[in-house]
Amino acid sequence: MRLLWVPKKPIWYKMAGFKHLNAPNMVRWPLGDSGSPLLRTDLRIVLPAFAFCLLSLAPPAMAQTPEKPVEAQKQLQEVQRDLKQADSRKAELDAKAEALEKELADLRARSIQAAEQQRDQADELVKLEAALADLGQQEQERLARIEADRSALADLLGALQRLSRLPPEALIARPQPPGDTVKTAMLLRSAVPELKTRADALAAELTDLSALREKLAAQRTKTEKATASLAVRQKDLANLVARRAEISRATDAEREQLTTTVTALAGRASDLKDLIEKLEAERKAAFARQRAEEAARRQAADAERERRAREKVAGLKRAPTPPQLGGMVAPVGGAVVTRYGEADEVGAVSRGLTYRGRAGGPVVAPADGSVMFAGPFKGYGLLLILEHPSGYHSLLAGMGRIDAKVGQRVLGGEPVGLLSGDGAPTLYFELRRGGQPVNPTRGISGSDGKGQG
Repeated sequence: MRLLWVPKKPIWYKMAGFKHLNAPNMVRWPLGDSGSPLLRTDLRIVLPAFAFCLLSLAPPAMAQTPEKPVEAQKQLQEVQRDLKQADSRKAELDAKAEALEKELADLRARSIQAAEQQRDQADELVKLEAALADLGQQEQERLARIEADRSALADLLGALQRLSRLPPEALIARPQPPGDTVKTAMLLRSAVPELKTRADALAAELTDLSALREKLAAQRTKTEKATASLAVRQKDLANLVARRAEISRATDAEREQLTTTVTALAGRASDLKDLIEKLEAERKAAFARQRAEEAARRQAADAERERRAREKVAGLKRAPTPPQLGGMVAPVGGAVVTRYGEADEVGAVSRGLTYRGRAGGPVVAPADGSVMFAGPFKGYGLLLILEHPSGYHSLLAGMGRIDAKVGQRVLGGEPVGLLSGDGAPTLYFELRRGGQPVNPTRGISGSDGKGQG
């Protein structure tokens, strides 16, 4: 008699009447001479046992049964409780965000005001330095004239001193014609008044030089004070920008964390509802509705943030208005060295404006918009691209530092970075509409069309 070795299954091998061997996990099944099993039990017992065996050996997906509605309902209640706690936390975060938004709006307004004051002080410092250079040039010219007059007077006084050593009797006794003696006397008589006139002029020049030097010293003192004040403004502006970035990071991080938590809980609750109610289509519609409502809420919050910032800026006692470009703010203080349509330094036609600013000076947004790109770009150095309404985009290239990040909303005049701190840096400003460069001096228009010429 032959034996068939099969795995031991404690539930069904007993039902089939199998005999144990010493092997802990195997049983033997007797086979007849024809190779057919010798059943010890009735088929009514064996067949259900085999059916149970097949089910137990089936893949998990086949053997898994749906969760009981009672258990699913219990899980749903737990998720709903978590959602309720998340809603409570959301209310706390909204209150905190409200306070942070007020502080952020105040900081943005103050940063705009500080940038304007820094620009005004930088312009005043440029004027003071130019006046100081002019006074220094005047001082050098007057010193040269005084030195020339002093040399001439020294020669004349030396000649007169040598003549004074000869008494009149010696002159009469000298062997020279009487005509020469008369000429000498006439020359001496005419030299004395001239000598006095030039001496008086020299004294006046010396007096003017003394006054000029006092004025030069006062101008230097004023320039030093303006430079120190500008340094303080630059430090204040840097602190404001850092504080604004810190508040934005804290607010964005908390909101992202809360949004992730609520979305996960809502998704789990929807899954449980589907398990209970078998309504997959309704779950998707509810989730899409929730996403749309969250997007609308976020958009409304962003709009409210911008409105508060504008109101805060409008309520400030602002410095004199900086140069305007058709309603836009000049992105940096300083002179325009290359205008739209002119040949630039390499001979190409300029499609924007090139400013020569002060080292380390602030760069501000020319108009309200959002940051599309911020970072290095080949051939441009650090590049900032802002998106404005009506299809406009502005490009700011050549910055020494960028303080804005992609997706951030900025107001016109709000600081977005700094110029390079070395030498006399330049900033290139280009305005585009529909991808085509337009004249920045005409500003942004709300009308249709590709732009201005």
